[in-house]
Amino acid sequence: MIRTLAAALLWALLLALPAAAQHASAGGEAGDGLRGTEPRPQIEELYPEFRDLAERAEAAIEGGRASTLAFTSLREDLAAARDRLMQANTNEARRATVQAQLEALGEAPSEPSDEDPRIAERRAALEEQLDRLRAPAQLTAESLARANGLIAEIDGLLRDRQARTLSDRGPLPVNPADWPDAAEAVGQATTALRLEAERGFGSETRLRAIGQVLPAVILFTLAGLLLIFRGRTWSKRLERGALRHDRTGGGAIAFIVSLGEIALPFMGLLSLYVALELTGAVGLRTEQVLQTIPAAGLYVLIARWLMDHFFPDAAEEPSGPLEVPPEAAARLRRLANAMGWVFAVHIVVAALIQIAESSPAGRAVLLFPIHVVEGLILFEFGRTLSANRFAAQDEEDPRGFRDGLVNVIGRLAMLAGIVGPIVAALGFDAASTYLLRPTALTLALVGSVMLLQRLVFDLYALATRRREGQTDALAPVLVAFALAVVALPILALIWGARVSDLTEIWARFRSGFVIGETTISPSDFLVFAAVFAGGYLGTRLLQGGLRNAVLPKTKLDIGGQNAIAAGIGYVGVISAAIIAITAAGVNLSALGYVAGALSVGIGFGLQNIVSNFVSGIILLIERPISQGDWIEVGGQMGYVKDISVRATRIETFDRTDVIVPNADFISGTVINWTRGNSVGRVIVPVGVAYGTDTQKVSDILLQIAREHPMVLMNPEPYVYFKGFGDSSLDFEIRAILRDINWVLAVQTEMNHAIAKRFAEEGIDIPFPQRDLWLRNPESLRAGPGAAPQAREAGTEGDWREALKGETPGVVKGEEG
Repeated sequence: MIRTLAAALLWALLLALPAAAQHASAGGEAGDGLRGTEPRPQIEELYPEFRDLAERAEAAIEGGRASTLAFTSLREDLAAARDRLMQANTNEARRATVQAQLEALGEAPSEPSDEDPRIAERRAALEEQLDRLRAPAQLTAESLARANGLIAEIDGLLRDRQARTLSDRGPLPVNPADWPDAAEAVGQATTALRLEAERGFGSETRLRAIGQVLPAVILFTLAGLLLIFRGRTWSKRLERGALRHDRTGGGAIAFIVSLGEIALPFMGLLSLYVALELTGAVGLRTEQVLQTIPAAGLYVLIARWLMDHFFPDAAEEPSGPLEVPPEAAARLRRLANAMGWVFAVHIVVAALIQIAESSPAGRAVLLFPIHVVEGLILFEFGRTLSANRFAAQDEEDPRGFRDGLVNVIGRLAMLAGIVGPIVAALGFDAASTYLLRPTALTLALVGSVMLLQRLVFDLYALATRRREGQTDALAPVLVAFALAVVALPILALIWGARVSDLTEIWARFRSGFVIGETTISPSDFLVFAAVFAGGYLGTRLLQGGLRNAVLPKTKLDIGGQNAIAAGIGYVGVISAAIIAITAAGVNLSALGYVAGALSVGIGFGLQNIVSNFVSGIILLIERPISQGDWIEVGGQMGYVKDISVRATRIETFDRTDVIVPNADFISGTVINWTRGNSVGRVIVPVGVAYGTDTQKVSDILLQIAREHPMVLMNPEPYVYFKGFGDSSLDFEIRAILRDINWVLAVQTEMNHAIAKRFAEEGIDIPFPQRDLWLRNPESLRAGPGAAPQAREAGTEGDWREALKGETPGVVKGEEG
């Protein structure tokens, strides 16, 4: 059913494409208003505006005194102008047409008199037109180079400023002389907030206004408190319910439900903020502090949620991704929750410092205790991670790499926890903040990616209804890898990269890279992938149609059918690759250099590969062997299962596959037992005792051969009297079988029949006999300690006694 639906959708798409193309063509002919897209701008329209912007940017860069915000805004304008320039119309199609016209006229002769004046005049006009058409492209290229250079200069200037900020040394927070500044800043902030509260709630007019909105204020306040204190409990209860049901994908459902532990309390914080805003009694400074409360609370909620899922309580949930011991898990949860609260306090304190307009000394003193606590928490967190080696030490354990990475991250966290407070104590407050906060956020990011990867596997189990083995499937593994790749830009932002840096990298990537004279962009990759995938799919559909519908109705054998289908497959894939490369805009003439370089490698190291490839083509064309043939080559015997361009797969009678290079079939000797047909000869040898009637034996053997159902009567079977052997008269049954594949069974059945008939007719089948005799038996009796004489030399007693004596004798055997 699914295949039928997929085929129907494919045919519908194929039928819709021509109609869509025709509709687009008709819309294009109708006019610009029906095309659905605006025409590409001309460089003449964009250049004046870009020139003014570039001059302003150059002046700002030369002065170097503009603020960081001004430089950031200027950079954004330059990036937008660059995007417009990249979309400008540079007459590519028209230039290609004129260039083709010039090539059609050929090169100008050395002597102008040798050329027709009309051709010379036309060539001059086309060259002038081509020079005129090249001007927009050259102007665009120059403008893009100017824009890229200016953007790079601004990025470098901003990075230098950021580096100077991290390296600037401020007041020492451990200097007691600066502590009064911190106390003064705290007093100023407290006084400012108290005065705003008195002004907001002290007047009767404000109180009457509050009374009018009091029901809404109470409603939002109660809703906020309820969500803050009960929202997490509700989410945990739903999550436990999802995990309690033993169903496939229950972990994915529980994970999604658990997001309410963040969403519901955060909505409660927002509700309280709205309630305070409704009163209208909040001043500017108080509102500045209140705006940081939801963000600060979000740090606490995310830290708690991450730790509950990454290091869960064994009594409530299954083990997390690292399978941490319960004691270590409890300690890591406490440390992470403490880090969330410290981050929240950091945000609020920074807002209070800004309100108080504190001096740099007061700011450093107020933030130093926070840096110390952050460093202690990071150090303890990293030490706990490194001290608990959660995975087995076996290198073959797939968890080894993961836990090794966790160990490295833990040691880096310990290092950051030590260096951060020391740097802050030396007066580098910005550097300490840059080191401590990104380290903690990196830990949170790594944990989030691992949880999301686990969610992907749970969702795959939910979609496929498979409880086990979802980690072995390719699709979820690829999605999990994509999540890790997507996390890289976020990691770069955490460690100080600007969004403009990432957009610049994307812009450079989108503009493509140059190989020789060809520029390859991501769109070229997409075109190549789409065209090649379409050609490959069409080739496979054609092969399937030929194998299932067309070739079985012809008189070709199975080998010929497979050869035609395989040949079409190779031609189709190669053609699809060439068409895709051409559609992507890659100049195939450049491949001539690659082919020339490869020819040297082929001459030295790829001889066997090329020989096998050519031999495979010969096998597919000449078909000396076909799929299903019983062959013998290089001491290997079996059935041909598959013929490819490099090697042939043979299945032996032991049900093992033997891969034979195709060159062995062309240069070696091959025995094909079933080439063309399955008729073959069987030979059954048999011997009878001397004195047996040979004609009677021949008649019996001939009758046995004729009675077997697999033996053909034309030509008739024949009994061959081979000759006189050492112990028997030798005969052979030689018969033609209708199917040589049954040769062993026929030989076995004929041997059974021969044994039965010979027993009935009293015909003996002899076996070799041997007589033992002694050379010089008297020497066995002459020596000391010889055995007593037997009644007759050479008798059995003499033999046995000789074996007991010390005088050696020589024993020989003779066939009789």
